[in-house]
Amino acid sequence: MKLFSIFGNPVSHSRSPLMHNSVFKNLNYPACYTRTHLEDGAKLKETFFSLGLSGANVTVPHKEAAFNACDEVRGFAKTVGVVNTLINENGKLIGYNTDADGFMYAIEEFGNIKKILILGAGGTAKALAARFKQESIEVSVINRSEGRLSFFDNLGCQTYTWDTFELSNYDLVVNTTSAGLKDEELPAPKNMILDILASSKYVADAIYGKLTPFLQLAKEKNMHYKDGADMLLGQGVLANEFFVKKALKKNDIKFEMAKSFLL
Repeated sequence: MKLFSIFGNPVSHSRSPLMHNSVFKNLNYPACYTRTHLEDGAKLKETFFSLGLSGANVTVPHKEAAFNACDEVRGFAKTVGVVNTLINENGKLIGYNTDADGFMYAIEEFGNIKKILILGAGGTAKALAARFKQESIEVSVINRSEGRLSFFDNLGCQTYTWDTFELSNYDLVVNTTSAGLKDEELPAPKNMILDILASSKYVADAIYGKLTPFLQLAKEKNMHYKDGADMLLGQGVLANEFFVKKALKKNDIKFEMAKSFLL
């Protein structure tokens, strides 16, 4: 029996155990998935191996710490310095990133997106911005302070702080901050958010399972919005493929995992 977990702070809200255990149970794969509340990201590697895990997912705020904890990082995660999926490969910690492709899956219904504004500059923002740039999408990033914006400058994004922000028109605005996850905060001052929504076609939030204050404003304006559930499903399917080393068919994983969202 293999053991998997998700690391985060907070983590009690995570649907990942339900998603992955649905796959393991219904497809008769000998594994179990749990949650691990981790306050100190520097202890991620130590905790991973002390629990005897075969793999794990990583959520806010430890995705960059997960990158630093890895013995080897592969694929897209190397480009962004952000890891959300960990694999124990013969005692070595191998890191991947499935967030970005999960989000691309989530926004397919919005059609042809050419210009995106990202709120926040953390690990999820880094992954999404890099993936958007690969698709030749014009990307702007706004963060409270300038400290974390150099990564996005180097990608060729337009970057702003709250004080320097210049409004434009956007096909999509995405909240990648934790504002609204365990509070009623907005990802930026309310007047700024209202102006941004008035200049945007579509709205998305990486947070799932609740109508955040950010999405509530979009709803009040009758905008087409979505929370992070589809992103969660998309990245979860890809992560599960890594967990089971492709012993299960992707379509079967997706089918069983999607069913878990009805529970």
